Amino acid sequence: MHRVDLALLALRLGIGVTIALHGVNKVRGGLDGVGRWFESMGMRPGRLHAYLAAACELGAGLALAAGFLTPLAAGALVGTMTVAGIVGHRNNGFFIFREGQGWEYTFVLAVTSAATGTLGAGQWSVDHAMSFEPTGWWPAVFCFVVAPAVALATLAISFRPPAPA
Repeated sequence: MHRVDLALLALRLGIGVTIALHGVNKVRGGLDGVGRWFESMGMRPGRLHAYLAAACELGAGLALAAGFLTPLAAGALVGTMTVAGIVGHRNNGFFIFREGQGWEYTFVLAVTSAATGTLGAGQWSVDHAMSFEPTGWWPAVFCFVVAPAVALATLAISFRPPAPA
């Protein structure tokens, strides 16, 4: 079983730290500037979305890396990557190396987050230390259905396409 725990640890650290660093990058770059960028893509109010995205990426990313409330952290990241893929990358095709960067990267982060949330954190995690080991189908349903649905509903409420140039 140790190889499974090692694999889950590697997934959690790889995904969680990567996304947490995206949150740090938003903060370091200036959330007001990120907010203006979000507004230019139709996310309204942009500043609020910038703060929420940075907080989610940083908080849920670190929680996933630690294996803390793993299905919830993973679901938060699935939702964030769903919105990022739709708003920021949908018009650029699939591949990340295309001009403007396609949605390949956000898709892979969302799917691996959902899979990790479904599998659980493994023994080398805060969840295991707290005896929080979800069973049944709810982690999969939450990560693959509920989290993206909530993200899409939130996007539908707050998104206003920018006026054509």
